[in-house]
Order: sequence, then C-alpha cells, then structure tokens
Amino acid sequence: MSATIVFIHGAWMTPLCWEPFVGYFQQQGYTCVAPPWPYRDKSVEELRSNPPAALAGLGVAEIVDHYARIISALDEPPILIGHSFGGLFVQMLLDQGLGRAGVALDPAPPKGVPAFKLTAIKALSGVLTTWMGWKRILRMSLQEFQYAFVNTLPPSEQKATYERQVVPETGRIFFQAALAPLNRHSAIRVRFDNGTRAPLLLIAGAADNIVPASVVKANHAKYKHSPARTDFKLFPGRTHWLIAQDGWAEVAGYAADWLRQLPGTPA
Repeated sequence: MSATIVFIHGAWMTPLCWEPFVGYFQQQGYTCVAPPWPYRDKSVEELRSNPPAALAGLGVAEIVDHYARIISALDEPPILIGHSFGGLFVQMLLDQGLGRAGVALDPAPPKGVPAFKLTAIKALSGVLTTWMGWKRILRMSLQEFQYAFVNTLPPSEQKATYERQVVPETGRIFFQAALAPLNRHSAIRVRFDNGTRAPLLLIAGAADNIVPASVVKANHAKYKHSPARTDFKLFPGRTHWLIAQDGWAEVAGYAADWLRQLPGTPA
C-alpha cells in the first residue's frame, strides 16, 4: 500500500481544513498532500476579498479531472481521503481506478442515493434559491455555516471556525448535485457494482445536518452488490465538521486503523 495520502477538501473550504488530519497522518509515517480545488491556490483572506471570476464556472467534472491529473502524476497510487464533496470525489476517483484505498467522510452522495432530507434541504436552501445560482460565485453566511457544519459546537467556536475557514464557492456544483436525479448524463455518478475498485470506507457523523447519517448509510447500501470492500462507520454526536471538531483524532485514528488492516499498508 502506498504511504502517500491525497486529501480532498469539500465545498466552502480550502486545504486548511485538513490541518489536524495532515498532522496526525504525518506522525503515522505517511506523506501527505492536500491540493486545493482549481482557483483555490490563494489564502482564505484573498479568496474572500477577491474570488477568481472563473470559479463561477467550476463544476464537478472539472474538479475530479483536476485531482485525477494530480494522482496520476504521483510515483504510485495514493490513498485518497475526502470530506463532504471531497468524499464524493473520492468515490468517483476510485471508480475510475485511481487510488489504492479511499476514505470518504460525510460524503456528498453520488447520483442514485436518496439525499432529500429535511435538514439537508434547510442547510442548502440559501444556495438553491439563489437566482441564477448555478452560474454565480456564492457566499455562505455565519448562520448557514452554524446550521450546516458546526451545529453542536459552542457559538464562539462556530464563529472562529467560520472566520478562519469559509471561502466563497461555485454555485454550479450544488445545482449539479440537486439535479443529478433528473439528468441522465450527470457527472455525479459511480458504478456501485464496480468490483475492481479499491477498498472504500464511508464515515458519517450522527449530528450532521447537511449530509445526514442516513444519507451516508444509503450511500453505503448502494455498494451491497459490489465484491469490492466497502465499510461504514457512524460516529455519534459528530457534526459535518467531524474532521476538526473536538474528537477529530478518534475519527482519524479509526481511519488509520482501517487502512492498516488492508493488504500492503505500512504498519
């Protein structure tokens, strides 16, 4: 198993969100790479004050292709770890035959996974009701972030996380996800019965509002006919911010233990 991990962040974020996980896995002996999405190679402050105009047209296929090129350029196939939309991208990349193993934390669901839960609709209502939002750069308010990402955290921590992490986002990806069930050519798809893809671990937070645990469970169930290893783990009380909220090390440790069980993983 490769000792390199490629971390893939989710929407509204930059690679900064992986700071705890990168530090943890580096201590475990892994080489960690956390590349940004296209047009994200600036500081949080720069992205907030002057987001690149090209961000408005960025879609799922372009992001996945971006990571596919990065992964293909490595000396050997890496482990892929993704959060939120990044967890969706991990599934798509594994389906393409890229990566030795994948961990998807609170992953946005591929096409075919029922996702219209009340909390998720509420969390995304501001985005999906924005006029012409599919061709605009959108911003998430503190109140929206509090509900969608950090709903159980103390208010002071919610605000501090928002101010340190959240950046403007392309609206296109959210409309692509919402309309995927109606689009026969949707890019947001995986072959759930693909028996040749690498092992996959899906992790859910029981208190997640934007990607409820029931959605991640349904995502896992879609793989039931695949002979490829697909595992699921639920963490009680964790929000969508389980990669950095108190207790994140337990999540990282579980993923590390799962990886060590796979053939060829470094001890």
